[in-house]
Amino acid sequence: MTLTLPNIKRMVKLGARSLIDHKLRSFLTALGIIFGVSSVIAMLAIGEGASYEAREQIRAMGSTNIILRSRKPTQSASTTPTNQNLSVYGITYDDATRIRTLLPTVRVQVPARVIADFLRRGSVRLPGRIVGTVPWYLEDSQMTLLKGRFIAPADMEAVDNVVVLSDSAARELFPLDVPLGQTVFLGSQAYVVVGIVGQRGRPAAEAGKASEAKDVHEAFIPISAARARFGEVLVRRETGSFQAEQVELHELTLTTARDEDVLPVAEAVRSLLEHFHKDKDFEMIIPLELLKQAEATKRMFSIVLGSIAAISLLVGGIGIMNIMLASVTERTHEIGIRRALGATRKDIVLQFLAEALLLSLAGGLLGVALGLAVPAIVTQASGMKTIVRSDALVLAFGISMLTGVLFGLYPALRAAALNPIDALRHE
Repeated sequence: MTLTLPNIKRMVKLGARSLIDHKLRSFLTALGIIFGVSSVIAMLAIGEGASYEAREQIRAMGSTNIILRSRKPTQSASTTPTNQNLSVYGITYDDATRIRTLLPTVRVQVPARVIADFLRRGSVRLPGRIVGTVPWYLEDSQMTLLKGRFIAPADMEAVDNVVVLSDSAARELFPLDVPLGQTVFLGSQAYVVVGIVGQRGRPAAEAGKASEAKDVHEAFIPISAARARFGEVLVRRETGSFQAEQVELHELTLTTARDEDVLPVAEAVRSLLEHFHKDKDFEMIIPLELLKQAEATKRMFSIVLGSIAAISLLVGGIGIMNIMLASVTERTHEIGIRRALGATRKDIVLQFLAEALLLSLAGGLLGVALGLAVPAIVTQASGMKTIVRSDALVLAFGISMLTGVLFGLYPALRAAALNPIDALRHE
């Protein structure tokens, strides 16, 4: 029998009739393919979504940025104490000046001081982070201005007590009132609210939703006001203990002109700081380097997830082979009759392959539908971002069809190899 369109249609019709005659058995056989395909798609979608969020957070830091942060040395390291309870460490204004002088192509743009203190209004008292920074801080952060304005150059020069609140802090402090123009207390000082910014890493469209546990209550003030109001020494009083720390800058962001300059500049800055900071009381974060690591991790993660999910397809293929071998045994007499009536071995092979492919096709299509539904359910139930890529759909469906061919081939060849006379005698 030649492979003409009518003959192909006839083989498919015969295969479909055989599978329909054993509906439950065919469905149970296809389940392995269904779950295999859906697990490949769902696991890759969840992994892709998690990887995407991680990469976006890193990208938001800026691929040309180098972030320096002060880090308190271990107790064994000798900070520069002026007395037993005062620790002096971290990045200084002199460091910023040295970097600007020795590396003129590098832009020293976002200095910041971070003070852990309470945000108060009336009887509401929130633990939060007071960030003393500069007017251009917003340009290189993950935040979006929602209302009002950010810190202005005039605020820096006048050392004004103005504050920009994070949206979570504004909701807690002003549940019923408009925050702009109102007064809040940071520590013991009163500040006028001039703006509201979105939470770090949260799109502007999601701002204003109910506060979550991960929300950090932040207040941004001019760095000149932070130095004048809180001083260079930050005091922490706890039950039975007293600690004081002198940190000039908690964070300093540097920007290079090109991505290619990031790693050489980072190495130069590291050497410069290590010369003046023997205790290594700083840490360097290079978003470009982290992004490359995240891309490599994503590839490895996708391979691992795909390999685990592919095991389900292997199990489904074994199920197809098992049921097709059983079908060959059950239909031995039928095979003998077909051979006696002129069917060739090729016809028998194609007939059984058609059945295996129909099982894989049905299982693959149902698996794709389930694989599209699972990520949507995960996103709806947990809020976790999932991304279904078209190549994952093609890969999963293609593997399911290949599984049908590979695992259906041996039973088909075994059926074709039967001796027609012995097959006719089979009961």
